[in-house]
Amino acid sequence: MASSTINNILEKMTGKDKDYRYMATSDLLNELSKEGFKADTDLEAKVVNTVLHQLEDAAGDVSGLAVKCLAPLVKKVSEDRVLEMTDRLCHKLLHGKDQHRDIASIALKTIVSEVTTTAVAQRILVCLTPQLIRGITSAGVSTEVKFECLDILCDVLHRFGNLMTADHELLLNALLSQLNSNQASVRKKSIACIASLASSLSDDLLAKATVEVVQLLKNKGPRPEMTRTNIQMIGALSRAVGYRFGPHLGDTVPLLINYCTSASEVDEELREYSLQALESFLLRCARDIASYCDDILHLTLEFLSYDPNFTDNMEEDTDDESHEEEEDDESANEYSDDEDASWKVRRAAAKCLAAIIVSRPEMLSKLFREACPKLIERFKEREENVKMDVFNTFIELLRQTGNVTKGQADINESCPLWLLKQEVPKIVKSINRQLCEKSVKTKVGAFSILKELVVVLPDCLAEHIGSLVPGIEKALNDKSSPSNLKIEALVFTRLVMTSHSPSVFHPYIKALSGPVLSAVAERYYKVTAEALRVCGELVRVVRPSFQACSFDFKPYVCPIYDAILARLANQDQDQEVKECAISCMGLVISTFGDNLQKELPTCLPVLVDRMGNEITRLTAVKAFAVIASSPLKIDLSCVLEHVFAELTMFLRKANRALRQATLGTLNSLVVAYGDKIGSYEVIIAELSALISDSDLHMTALALELCCTLMADRKSNQNVGLTVRQKVLPQALILVRSSLLQGQALQALQSFFAALVLSANTSFDALLEPLLSTAKPYPQSLAKQALHSVAQCVAVLCLAAGDKKCASTVEMLTNILKADSSTNSAKQHLALLCLGEIGRRKDLSSHARIENIVIESFQSPFEEIKSAASYALGNIAVGNLSKYLPFILDQIDNQQKKQYLLLHSLKEVIARHSVDKAGQIEFQDTDVEKILKLLFNHCESEEEGVRNVVAECLGKIALIEPKKLVPALKVRTTSPTAFTRATVVIAVKYSIVERPGKIDDILYPEVSSFLMLIRDSDRHVRRAAVLALSTAAHNKPNLIMGLLAELLPLLYDQTVVKQELIRTVDLGPFKHVVDDGLELRKAAFECVDTLLDNCLNQVNPSSFIVPYLKSGLDDHYDVKMPCHLILSKLADKCPAAVLAVLDSLVEPLQKTINHKPKQDAVKQEVDRNDDMIRSALRAIASLNRLSGCDCSLRFKNLMSDIMKSSSLAEMYNSVRCE
Repeated sequence: MASSTINNILEKMTGKDKDYRYMATSDLLNELSKEGFKADTDLEAKVVNTVLHQLEDAAGDVSGLAVKCLAPLVKKVSEDRVLEMTDRLCHKLLHGKDQHRDIASIALKTIVSEVTTTAVAQRILVCLTPQLIRGITSAGVSTEVKFECLDILCDVLHRFGNLMTADHELLLNALLSQLNSNQASVRKKSIACIASLASSLSDDLLAKATVEVVQLLKNKGPRPEMTRTNIQMIGALSRAVGYRFGPHLGDTVPLLINYCTSASEVDEELREYSLQALESFLLRCARDIASYCDDILHLTLEFLSYDPNFTDNMEEDTDDESHEEEEDDESANEYSDDEDASWKVRRAAAKCLAAIIVSRPEMLSKLFREACPKLIERFKEREENVKMDVFNTFIELLRQTGNVTKGQADINESCPLWLLKQEVPKIVKSINRQLCEKSVKTKVGAFSILKELVVVLPDCLAEHIGSLVPGIEKALNDKSSPSNLKIEALVFTRLVMTSHSPSVFHPYIKALSGPVLSAVAERYYKVTAEALRVCGELVRVVRPSFQACSFDFKPYVCPIYDAILARLANQDQDQEVKECAISCMGLVISTFGDNLQKELPTCLPVLVDRMGNEITRLTAVKAFAVIASSPLKIDLSCVLEHVFAELTMFLRKANRALRQATLGTLNSLVVAYGDKIGSYEVIIAELSALISDSDLHMTALALELCCTLMADRKSNQNVGLTVRQKVLPQALILVRSSLLQGQALQALQSFFAALVLSANTSFDALLEPLLSTAKPYPQSLAKQALHSVAQCVAVLCLAAGDKKCASTVEMLTNILKADSSTNSAKQHLALLCLGEIGRRKDLSSHARIENIVIESFQSPFEEIKSAASYALGNIAVGNLSKYLPFILDQIDNQQKKQYLLLHSLKEVIARHSVDKAGQIEFQDTDVEKILKLLFNHCESEEEGVRNVVAECLGKIALIEPKKLVPALKVRTTSPTAFTRATVVIAVKYSIVERPGKIDDILYPEVSSFLMLIRDSDRHVRRAAVLALSTAAHNKPNLIMGLLAELLPLLYDQTVVKQELIRTVDLGPFKHVVDDGLELRKAAFECVDTLLDNCLNQVNPSSFIVPYLKSGLDDHYDVKMPCHLILSKLADKCPAAVLAVLDSLVEPLQKTINHKPKQDAVKQEVDRNDDMIRSALRAIASLNRLSGCDCSLRFKNLMSDIMKSSSLAEMYNSVRCE
């Protein structure tokens, strides 16, 4: 039946009526598109013949449909038929009539694009390639045929270039010969073909192509169009093959620079193509181009202002336009602006400079000194498109500054931030001129620069606000201003208000408020929403504090309120506008409430109404939190009960964000309006359901609200009773969780204290369930949970008063005196409780408590010993003068207990360095004793002892830096390796995030410690690497000046050292031990930290190969940080990664194809899966790079991943993370 239908259709297709033919061809297309279409050999031949014949149909719409038939036909007929079609179409293309050439070309392209299997592709290529080469190279072929052949070949090479390896040389020769064609279209298409071919060429053939083109350039032929073609060819090659072009830069870069500088004045295209090629080199050959960067920078700066037909004084002449009309006739035959192509050179120079900025973060300071002034000067560019490129280049410079200097202070005159700050007046002056221009595009670009400037350098415009206000006013007030300009102006205004002191704006509020409030009434929702956000900032600026202020804010209250109310009350508008209006009204009421007494009954019910709407309720809840927190104590009596009822109901909702916001708002309302709110019992009942370790943030908020409810003045017996019945059971479950920490733990401690203080729950009723949590194995709690319980017990004791506290301490010491073998969990908890109480309160009134605690050092259980050490240290914190000498004496006399006693000492020092920094309670004699004792133990054989000693020294250094830093420095030259390692680790512990008095003392000396990275002992080298990593994370400014010397030494630590690998003979088998593994892992982790905080000091190109490459092929523990580094580099330094992408594929492929042994345990299998996922994350980052398709190896890797179902599934899951 199907074949007869097809035969009928084919008959109609050959009819004389054009409409019949069209409809029949359309029917055939429908039949071919059906999945079930099958045809025998004869029918296949008929269909193919008819479709090919139809391609020559005189009616264009019929032949067009016939081409569409080819797409499904290629997939439905046999390989031989596809081959026959290809051959016949080639014949038509090369020897057919001119009018059929185009359709034959389109048909061939369709076949090439629809072939999916490699086998069919290879057979087609055997038939197609020789004919296309003939069409390109034969002498008598017309230019049109040649062009069509090149066009098809371009598609073929793009899809199947890697299948044509045997023909690569033949193709290359044929295409290179066409670069000398007299026809520009042929030359241009030949360039595209060679670029498509280049990505699959071998290195030898690529070198041959490059050498040939370079030789042609060196010969400097008489025809400038040929030179331009060859330069375009160089650029296209580099864009196609990326980093593989690197070895040829030595020949090409000097040539291109020479052509740029020596080209004739009228040859702008040659300069443009040269600069475009250089831009491509910068982005794709980051490592090899490094030595030419300075020359290219000078070249781009020279051509950034290249304008031979225009001088600066001509600007002055343009103002006088009175004689323009008279001169028109005279100048008609003279030079016209339309002929001026110099703008292309300036645009190419701007883009080339942007490539330097993006790819060379280490040149940033140099760029600020040399390129920044030039870019600012070129803001006056007369050609708008070029001006936009100049603006974008400057924005790239600002963004790169932000990336590189994240977390740094502008400490010295070579720092990019400091250099940028010096340029701010010039930038503002130049931008102000641009804001006066008529062009909207220019003004939008100017605001984009200002936005980026404020983000990178907050508070930099304080002295220039006055000069910028007219530009903002004009952008917002001008009726001809489009919405995108208004949005840019409003975003900048908001950013500048957020980042500057309010007083800076006070002289200009009158000028700014009018346009902003007018923008609130705009019709376009995005402008309105942004204007409302600016209004929120305006409210803060107008009344920054509630104390008396010299600035009179009252005239602005009503206009701001009225503008926002109009938007708030209007229901028929975009959600973004509704949310912004609600937030803004919340700010207005909380800031100006005392001046809006009459208006409150109007606007508050509207906000309550918005709480009832599911879309706006979250924003409305947050707005009420802002109002409730206001020190003005806004009168909410008209809506308070309604708000409270709504909020209580929201605690049952599934929306987590809504419940969190509700808890915060309820807390603020109870604090401010507790005496006006009815019963709390309903809220408390809802809170109990929110307390769980599955959501600690929600738990913390719920417990804080509980505390607020119990602390409220009108809180009665019922509140305490309800809390005890509903919330306390949940709290006692929570305290046993090993996950409990941070804010939730603090809130839980406050909850227990509040429960005792509310006098509704007896102390004993709370203490007993807390202490009963200590149960023997297997019911024992995790160590973290016991610490949480101990902290809650300590807070409870302090809240209950001295008497209860003393009796509890007695009870705990009695537990310790009992037989220690009965229940170690009870003793463990008792020791932790004593430590926590002792830290908060002096326990010297309890006789011999220190001896009772130290007896637990004899316990057979390790956790008891550790808890006793912790307890003794914390008890000493409560009374240093009594207990510190005792600990020091014990360390001297008790050799066996030294490790535990050092831990006690560490607790004392650590608590004082954190809690009492700046208020030293250690006596000088104590410090001397401690130091002498610690330095004696620096050489200990036990690593645990050395680590504790190092931590103690580091923490003392924070308290007494003048004594410690010199003492540590002296020991860096100690003959004992353990001592050298210990003092470096001590420095690591002293480099903390918060600023301290140690900073100025350590800064000049830090190199003495970090240079131990070249020590002969691996322990010392690892200590130096860890210290460097901590410094890079916490205080990058400490090490900035040393990185040039330190980085090569750090990279050396990432290399596998054979002398650190040893074989241990275990009898039946031998075990290989790599002593350098930990050092390599630490070194790579250090590089990872440096990439975050010191990017401008790191030269990624010199690190990726060979160091990162070898790390990707190293041990599991080293591979994981290397994958992270690779992802980070792909994001921050894409050019450097692209430059060596091919060489990174092999180790990544090895990792994802690694299979664990058949007898591997589950832990090994999971570990291998984690490693594969980690590698796939890195591969996903590489796949996002623009230009990764230049690497054939990487394309094949991605293809292999997608072919493997398990890898494809893993890859898709990590990509969506």
